[in-house]
Amino acid sequence: MVLSLSSPGIQTISNVSLAEEVATRANNDIAASISNNAMIFGAFAALSMHNATQAANELKRCVQELGFHGALLNDFQQAGPDNNYDPFWQMVVDLDVPVYLHPRPPTMAIIQLECAHAPWILGPVHQFSVTLPNHIMGLCTNGIFDRFPSLKIIVGHLGERIPSDLWRIDEMLKRKVPEGIPMNRTLSSYWRTNIWETTSGDFATELPKFHRSVIGEDRILYSVDYPFAMMQQGAEWLPSFHQSKKTKLDFVRNTAIKLLKLDG
Repeated sequence: MVLSLSSPGIQTISNVSLAEEVATRANNDIAASISNNAMIFGAFAALSMHNATQAANELKRCVQELGFHGALLNDFQQAGPDNNYDPFWQMVVDLDVPVYLHPRPPTMAIIQLECAHAPWILGPVHQFSVTLPNHIMGLCTNGIFDRFPSLKIIVGHLGERIPSDLWRIDEMLKRKVPEGIPMNRTLSSYWRTNIWETTSGDFATELPKFHRSVIGEDRILYSVDYPFAMMQQGAEWLPSFHQSKKTKLDFVRNTAIKLLKLDG
């Protein structure tokens, strides 16, 4: 079980020094809490993304000194300046760990602009699967995976709906090539080489079957999303997801072991 500082986490802290301090403290606290249970628990680093170099150094510390398996970022850093994040992505690649992108609540300005007419669509009902895909597709279309071909990204909630619409996304992005879009491949291809999705909190039996046909069965990992979804709910759903013994073992265990280096 991999623990993390989930939404909204460090990403809502607009003060730079405070965000960095809280992230470091959170990482130290998580490391201390699991130090006697390393065979059961692992962790993703919490990071302030105000400064790419500082985030890279904190990630390096967490992986090399604390034994963490990567990082979890709650979408965008609030009040973060325009930044060149390539130093951070380079460190991620050098460490050969994944970054998990998780949704977060929007700022009040976004709520007023986009959701004031229907506040009940905020959060996991709908808004999470609108704002986080913008971030993910921004990484793809701005050429992050072309500059860092071995970069690994994990997305929960069955890919925040993106894999369900890859044909249309690819078709529409073809029309952006004459405009100089920076990415060199189709968006769907990055989902087959650089991006993994988890089932976290989305136990729709037919949907992961469809996604397997689109991005490949080795790109989907079982996850529960506790405490937002209960362990028992995931355990009760698994038998309904019919698959071969080998495929099921890869789904619930082997793919995660390989991706997160849990056998190291």
